[in-house]
Amino acid sequence: MDQNLTVVVFGNSAAVQYGDDNMLLGKEVHFENAETPKIDTVQVKISARRVSVTNIIGLHETEHQSDSLDHLIGQLVNENEIHAFIFVVPLGQLTDADKMGIEWLQEVFGDRVTEFAIILFTYEQQEESESIIDDLKNNIVLEQLYEKCGSRYYTCNKIMNNQSELSTLMIGIEHLLFDNKQQGYTREMYNTLKEEIKKRGGQKTRNLKMNQPTTINEECHGVLHAISREIPRGMVKMCLTDSAGTNQNKGCEVREKIEQLFQRLHLNNRQDCKLRAADVLQLTAHSLESHESCTEKELVQTYIQKLLMMNYRARNIEMKDTNNQQNDNDPLEDKGNVDVLDELFMSTEIINKTNNTGAIHPMDVQMAVFHCAENFLKQLMVTKLSQCQYALPLLVPDPFTKQIQFPLWSFRQISKGLKMTNKNNEIIRKIQSVYKAETPMVFFFRFDTLSSSKSQLINSLINEKHNTFFHRHCSGSSKTRLLLDGVVEIAWYSPSGKDTDTFTDCVAFCNLHGDAEDNEKQLEILTQMASVNVVFLPKLDKNVKGVTRIPNLSRKPLICLFGEDESSKSKTRSGIYKIGLKGRNQADVSKELRVAIKDFLSMSPSESTSLFKLEDVSKHIDRVDEDEDESCKKGKAAAENIMRLLREESLTKIKENLLPSQGTLWHNWCQKIKELHQGYVIETDLPKKQVELKTIRVQQHERGISQFVKLFIQEMISKTPEENLFFLKWLPILLDEYTSTELSELHYKYDKKWSEVLKRKDNAKRDGQPTSTIASDEETELDEIAKELQAATFGLEHIVREIGQIYESCSSVNKEKKGLPCKYSVLPRLAAEMMVSGFPLELMDGDAAHVPFLWITAVLDELITVLGDQRVFVLSVLGVQSSGKSTMLNAMFGLQFAVSAGRCTRGAFMQLVKVSEEMRKELKFDYILVVDTEGLRAPELAGRSTRHHDNVMATFVVGLGNLTLINIFGENPSEMQDTLQIVVQAFLRMKQVKQTPSCIFVHQNVSDNTAGEKNKEGRRRLQETLDKMTKLAAKDEVCNVECFSEVITFDVQKDVKYFAQLWEGSPPMAPPNPSYCENIKELKKTFLCNASTSDGIMLTCIKDRIKDLWEALLNERFVFSFRNSLEIATYRKLETAYSKWSWSLRSTMLEIESKLHNRIENEAIDEVEATVLQGQLQEKSTKVKQSMSEFFEKDKDRDILIQWQVSFEIKIKEVEENIVRETKRKLNDIIQQRDLKRKIDSHKTNHENTLFEKSKELAIKLKDKANDKAILKREFDSFWKECLKTITTNTPSIKDIDILGDMQQLYNDIYKSSPVDAWKEDGRNKNIFKVPSYSSYVQLKKSTGITENFVNVCKKTFGCTLSKEDVNQIRNLVNDIADQTEKKIMSYNIPKMGYNKSYIQELADYIKARVIQYEESCVKYTFKNEFYLDLLQSISKTQNKTFREQHKMFRESHDPVFYFEKKRREYYSIFQKYCQGATSAAIFGVFICQKLKEPIEKSVYKNTARYLANEMKTNCEPLNGNRSKLEKHILKRLAENEDFDKYIEYIYEPKKHFKNFINEVVEDYISAKFRTSVLPKMKENTEVLQQNIMKAAHKATEISKDIDEWLKHFTQELSDVLIFSVKDFSGVRQDGIDDFNILEDVIRKELPSITAIISSCSREKFPAKLENKDRPYEILIEHLCQCCWVQCPFCAAICTNSIENHDEDHSVPFHRVDGLNGCCYDFTEGLGADFCTTLVTTNKKFYVGQWTPCKEYRIAGGVYAKWSITPDLSELPYWKWFVCNFQEQLENYYERKFHSWEISYEWKQYTKVDAIKSLDKYI
Repeated sequence: MDQNLTVVVFGNSAAVQYGDDNMLLGKEVHFENAETPKIDTVQVKISARRVSVTNIIGLHETEHQSDSLDHLIGQLVNENEIHAFIFVVPLGQLTDADKMGIEWLQEVFGDRVTEFAIILFTYEQQEESESIIDDLKNNIVLEQLYEKCGSRYYTCNKIMNNQSELSTLMIGIEHLLFDNKQQGYTREMYNTLKEEIKKRGGQKTRNLKMNQPTTINEECHGVLHAISREIPRGMVKMCLTDSAGTNQNKGCEVREKIEQLFQRLHLNNRQDCKLRAADVLQLTAHSLESHESCTEKELVQTYIQKLLMMNYRARNIEMKDTNNQQNDNDPLEDKGNVDVLDELFMSTEIINKTNNTGAIHPMDVQMAVFHCAENFLKQLMVTKLSQCQYALPLLVPDPFTKQIQFPLWSFRQISKGLKMTNKNNEIIRKIQSVYKAETPMVFFFRFDTLSSSKSQLINSLINEKHNTFFHRHCSGSSKTRLLLDGVVEIAWYSPSGKDTDTFTDCVAFCNLHGDAEDNEKQLEILTQMASVNVVFLPKLDKNVKGVTRIPNLSRKPLICLFGEDESSKSKTRSGIYKIGLKGRNQADVSKELRVAIKDFLSMSPSESTSLFKLEDVSKHIDRVDEDEDESCKKGKAAAENIMRLLREESLTKIKENLLPSQGTLWHNWCQKIKELHQGYVIETDLPKKQVELKTIRVQQHERGISQFVKLFIQEMISKTPEENLFFLKWLPILLDEYTSTELSELHYKYDKKWSEVLKRKDNAKRDGQPTSTIASDEETELDEIAKELQAATFGLEHIVREIGQIYESCSSVNKEKKGLPCKYSVLPRLAAEMMVSGFPLELMDGDAAHVPFLWITAVLDELITVLGDQRVFVLSVLGVQSSGKSTMLNAMFGLQFAVSAGRCTRGAFMQLVKVSEEMRKELKFDYILVVDTEGLRAPELAGRSTRHHDNVMATFVVGLGNLTLINIFGENPSEMQDTLQIVVQAFLRMKQVKQTPSCIFVHQNVSDNTAGEKNKEGRRRLQETLDKMTKLAAKDEVCNVECFSEVITFDVQKDVKYFAQLWEGSPPMAPPNPSYCENIKELKKTFLCNASTSDGIMLTCIKDRIKDLWEALLNERFVFSFRNSLEIATYRKLETAYSKWSWSLRSTMLEIESKLHNRIENEAIDEVEATVLQGQLQEKSTKVKQSMSEFFEKDKDRDILIQWQVSFEIKIKEVEENIVRETKRKLNDIIQQRDLKRKIDSHKTNHENTLFEKSKELAIKLKDKANDKAILKREFDSFWKECLKTITTNTPSIKDIDILGDMQQLYNDIYKSSPVDAWKEDGRNKNIFKVPSYSSYVQLKKSTGITENFVNVCKKTFGCTLSKEDVNQIRNLVNDIADQTEKKIMSYNIPKMGYNKSYIQELADYIKARVIQYEESCVKYTFKNEFYLDLLQSISKTQNKTFREQHKMFRESHDPVFYFEKKRREYYSIFQKYCQGATSAAIFGVFICQKLKEPIEKSVYKNTARYLANEMKTNCEPLNGNRSKLEKHILKRLAENEDFDKYIEYIYEPKKHFKNFINEVVEDYISAKFRTSVLPKMKENTEVLQQNIMKAAHKATEISKDIDEWLKHFTQELSDVLIFSVKDFSGVRQDGIDDFNILEDVIRKELPSITAIISSCSREKFPAKLENKDRPYEILIEHLCQCCWVQCPFCAAICTNSIENHDEDHSVPFHRVDGLNGCCYDFTEGLGADFCTTLVTTNKKFYVGQWTPCKEYRIAGGVYAKWSITPDLSELPYWKWFVCNFQEQLENYYERKFHSWEISYEWKQYTKVDAIKSLDKYI
């Protein structure tokens, strides 16, 4: 140990010899002569230990004044923390002074001093020490002294000079310190003692006379007196009245151990301050932790929390070994010169002691909590124990007085399912309270001890897989139990009705723990009340205890089990069963015992004893808990008083007669208020309806108040809070007792009738008869029984509901009610006090489906008055019927919501859960408001109105909650998704409710314990489904919401939970599943994690939220279901999924392509095979296919989706093949180009390396002038100029290019001439992409036979010679040629290969070939030369910018003037370092970093661009959806900008416009996110590369022998991430580089400065640093523009299908005005103003070689046949606004007019805002 040991030595002065040889004490200290004694402390060193020794030997033998002694002791404890008090006692005859020494120590230092005391027996001769054991055994006073000091003693000679003995003593002191958890006797302990003495008026705890003999009895009384200070008075009395001797000592010892048990459990002060249910139900930090083991201090809390969660492992909590300290606290660690044997013995002692301490029996914990709990907590405990299928305490002896108590109150809330016989001798199952149930009872008890476990044998009868009764073989069991002996526990066996049942009827089992001989009272009571007695005896011998009692016991059925008997079951003539236990299999014994019990229970009533009724136990017991609590008695009396009134009424008429305010009148009022709010009433009828509502309230007010309700209110206002609490507990108990019988009969009647209905239907089907008429009468009768059930259901909530209606009626008419025992304004306070006491309040009336808002508001106001305006967090639960909602809440918070199969909860209830002080700081709210609801989708209430009722309930609950638990039974959320669809759409409509609640999905009853892991994909699918539902709902609601989390806060990874099955086995005897309890714990943690981020809501705000929410529900009639959604909406959903699947494949292939590209440039790959690409894409492809499969199989619209499944699977396969094929082509092109540009790159590399070598040579020459910067600069400039001159001589500069000039020269070579200004950038030639008509470009073929005159007539009549179809075909040709030309230009890879005039020739040839190919097809016209010229010029001007940009990139990287001027600073830096004497390795490291700069830059920019593309595809609004969504944003921007030319581009060059729009969006996104997204990502990518480079350098350094090998390994390691290889260093001499560590260090030092420059890029430079194909917008264009571009043959609207070459008909959400593409009305020059959706409903005709009616447009064939133009799609205001806004520009562009009558007044009323809003509605 590092710390000093501090010890005080006291005792008889004759026990020691002082002197210089005394290693512990030294010289003698004298106290007797000193007037003011002084205590000195000496420092000694024993076996390398530093010890502070204070010697007060003989101080207790002197006579000093109390004040001086107090001063002396005060000085001692103030200066030291004393680790040990060593009491020196001489071996041999004990003197009075020896005996009194320890008591003097207790007198002065207090009783706790014995925790730190050690006896040191001293001897003069060694032989004396050998008799110490005998002395302890033979001298009772010495033995008591030994026990007082904790059985700690050591021996030592009087001179104390034996090193070994003193070392052993030191180890013992350290062992004591170890046991005391490193704590010694402190000043605080001493001050506490002084305060106690002061409170007693200065009286000492003892009045001792020194030097007087002390008798054994006096010693014993001293011990008892010490104990009495800490234990209850009854215990002291029993200690003093016990007989002397061993029994007396044993009794005191047991009581002391019991008190120590309570102290260890921190329950020692609970006799007066009981554990309260309200306290343990608070939300604490401890309740959130998962405790499989805990300390003694936490044991009670852990047990209670586990029990509240129905975790039967509450009895299996392991205690942490607090003795396991750190190594520096270990007393056995090496201390230097220590005797090996002594250490070995001491080690063994410590280990044994450690192993034997700290065990507290699990049942001692349970019973200790039970003894210290107040009545409500006892009741809660026993209820939870019953739910855990544990035995319950029936008779409980007081741990100190041994008086027996019957805790009847704790059983009052427990019910069991019993099989009973009704009046018709029919067996029915009835739910009945256990205290009223009359069942057979089997009583088990034992005499003496047996090797077999009685409790274990009982368990085998009840449930073999569950330890109902705790037994010796249970985990944690030990012989140290203190509180269980004498306790009688009871458990019930309930049959399930199956053949496997152990017993056919409910049977009670009672078990007396301990020896029956010692528990006479319990034995007497239970043997009398038992139906069968089962006694366990060691053997059948008259001398054996208990055998003589058999004759008396045999008066009732008796079964005897003998521990030493080997015989099997036999029955005596007197009817006693005898069963042997010795050497027998327990299963056989259990079977025989079961048979014997069943034999006795099967006797006729005349032969058997009466049945057992738990309530009757009170007749035999003096102490019943209910009778000892005055508040309980008063509460019971009040409840019984009310029940007398109830019993006068028929059960089915109770509500009608006793609760008149909530019947028909209330329901009528609810219906009328809904009609008033939902717009069923016109303005003129409003006053009339309001009068009707007022009339109903008046009628409610005039209804008399029943005596039942009046008495209830009187009791509530006249009693104390505790009496009210008991009253409110008693009333439901008595109500359940009263209604249970009739309700059970009604349930039986309903089930029986339903079975008859099903049977008759089956018979009718079999006979071929219609079932409707046969079953109608029966079903009517079923409805009547159901009404009776509803009328007979009566609980506390109905009484409070009546009080609420009384309040609302009084408040509405503003008058007091006659007969009301108080003012109506007092009523809400009663409900508020109930909530504070832990009772739920009905929030929504489940029968009327209405929120009584006036009442709820008043109650909340009163709640604020009682509690203050507290901050609450609202937790609501939603789920289908019988999905385990209430059970889940009960387990989470220890609540007691009613649970059973069926619709047990009606409406919605709210209940408060208090948050502990420690948790309030973390959670920022004071209470949790738990809202429990009735189950949705109840089959017995199926119907349209019920669906609406459930929809309202779901919306209200989710809207109210800060967080909602969506409870789903099983793993399939399909049922719940319907409800969620309702909720999402409802919230989008509720404009006034500005809350964004969150939710957690809970899948109950998931059988697979790994379901949470297996459902990761399920989580993703759920998220996608929810998002798509939201988008669909948002479109209907014209709301700007795109994902589910915008409506409800939701994290699919954290907020989806999978719960194990509730029961561990088959009910009714199965206990709750511990895994379920652990799931509850995890759910609770997740809930609180979510809650911790919320500030909750003030109680005052709760009122407003309820008001806003409920009014929104009343004001809007919800169209909740998505079942009426159009097929197009489902297809859009599929398109969105397709977009994600294809993007997933494409983005993955981009990563693969990037890696392979690097390896190609590094010459690590010479060819790329498709199989390699497919292999690397396989994993993602498999995931996509799996996602598709699950989408089509599990989507709620799978019945609609199935028609597209095959085609979409083919499309995804084609996408994958195209991606692979295109990537292979690009990579192999790069390989070919690599070989072609190798010469170009090698020139550049050689120039670089030559410069490096020459600058190195110059530096060597100028080394002696390294300090003269001016000379160095001048010499380097001269050198650099000469070098560049040489390089430019050998490699000419790259000149600018003139694409238009080259194209003009080529054209002139072919056609001899062209207009001079046609090839200028701003030339006035026609832009062929935007011309309204191509008629001027064509001439009819002579083979058609059409004359020139006919053509002229057509032009005059129709305005053109081409049909619409011809125009569209030519426009498609032009756009396709432009697209393919652009792809060819990109394939040239000009940034790396440079520009070549042959490219122009190739492009011109390609364009010409495409035109000729088109002319040779089946068209009736040819193109004029002007068409080819304008096409060539339009394409050239469009692509001129691209050529220039790419050529500029090539020039900057390959032109020596440009390139080397950028490198000048880098070379000068290297030159300087050489001049300054840097080593070759250091210089080479800098050179490597300079070489790495460009590859790093390219990689960082490329990876960042790819990241941005993915981020924008995911997060950027216009780009993250399908094709329709993209078009909607394009149209929005067009309207916002009002640019006519952009509209024309959109109409005639849609693909170009789309690309430009995507480019603009990307630019805007990057500009907005550059600092927050782009730069951080660049920095991250740079850091990753930097780490990879350093790893490569380090690895190369470790394995390389020379610089060539180092470079090879270094570049190979980086080949996947950088374009960087050994060839970059060709021509560079590497002499003298042999220290690779220096090389690595230089790279580590230089690299950050280079990477810092790269990662600090500006916004403007970012795209310029990227090749065109790598820019984010190009990546997104390639993905988003791979869609359908077919235009409507009437209006030229673009098909919005996201898939290119799709199989489905072309369609658009809305069409345009057909005049927008220049279409005219027949035989006129007026621009068309029709919508396609209107045309197809008319008999108008169009001409395509023949006249075709518009309504039969498909018969025209060709493109018409492939379009779906739905007549019922309404026309869009957008294009009406566009026509009116741009009418003049349109007419000028087409040189035609709109007819004035076509542009109606209504069209002109649309504004730009209207136009944009309409897009949200239709797309």
